[in-house]
Parts: sequence; C-alpha cells; structure tokens
Amino acid sequence: MSLLTVDGCHNYTVLSEADRAQGHISSNYTSDKYNLVPGWYRFQGAAGDRMVDKCVPMDHCGTEYPGWLNGTHPTVAEGAVIRRVCFSTYQCCSWYQNIRVKNCGAYFVYALPTGYHHYYNYYYYYYYYYHDFRYCGNGRAGKILRMFLIISLSKVGRYFSISSNATVNDAITDVNVGFLI
Repeated sequence: MSLLTVDGCHNYTVLSEADRAQGHISSNYTSDKYNLVPGWYRFQGAAGDRMVDKCVPMDHCGTEYPGWLNGTHPTVAEGAVIRRVCFSTYQCCSWYQNIRVKNCGAYFVYALPTGYHHYYNYYYYYYYYYHDFRYCGNGRAGKILRMFLIISLSKVGRYFSISSNATVNDAITDVNVGFLI
C-alpha cells in the first residue's frame, strides 16, 4: 500500500524520543537515514507535538545534521500538502527533501520518505551520504533544566553596573535569570 492511499491521521508511527527535541544538544548521533522506513509519522511526548518549523543548528536533535520544516504547517482544510524539510550543516538549509504534511485537527502527521534528496551542490551530496541526519520535533531539551545566567560586572566606585543597566549599592540584589525548560 502506498503512502498516497494510506490515511496518515489513522496510520502513523510516533516519534517521541527526548533526544529528537530541537533543544537537545549532543555529539552522540542517531540517524533517520538508517532508522526510519517510509511512512506517516507523528511527533509526540518529549520530542514535541510537531516538526520544528525554524532553523535548528547543527548538532541538535541527537544528530549531526537536523531536519526542520521550512514553511508553515497546513490547516485542516488544506489537507495533505507538500512542504520542504531543510537539513542544517554550517548553514540552515544545506540540502532539502520534499515531504507531505497533514493537519489531523489535534495533531500533524508527516510522510517521511527515505532516499532522494535535493542538493545545492556536490559538497552537500557528500554530507547526506556520509553523515547522520534526523527529523526534529519542536520539544525543548526534555527534562533537562538549563539556566542561563550572564552577569557583566564592572566596579565603579561603590557601585556595580549589571548588563541590564541596573545599579546596586555594594551588593548584587537584582539579577535577571532566564530558564529554558
């Protein structure tokens, strides 16, 4: 049975691995080149609830070259549409593959093939055949809590100047902290 005749909303495989999330950074690579068979796939769980639709840097999603949807997700009324998945190396879209995407109402499914990819030049043909790539979900870094704390201090007399332009007297009492969960 071909992918054109299968209803992806009812016949799909779930991609839920935490290391498939866009925020997962690793040098321990996994590749969809070897691990996926052609079929309909749904992102769920720690991987996120859809394929990420913005550029994902190299070495994210548990792979060397992450794949991301270069376009918008379709509406239910649009049915199954063709969209481009880009794969990032040292630039955001080094090579790409056209896939089918369908909005099933509460979730999206993706017809992920294996095989032919479009290359901008021979250099990227080499990347596809000799390196790992993977489709990425829009999930964060799973259960890993990352805290980014950047404080630039310079002493001016009795005062400290913090990068947010706040000033405090003799002690740091106000610090901006960002969390990515």
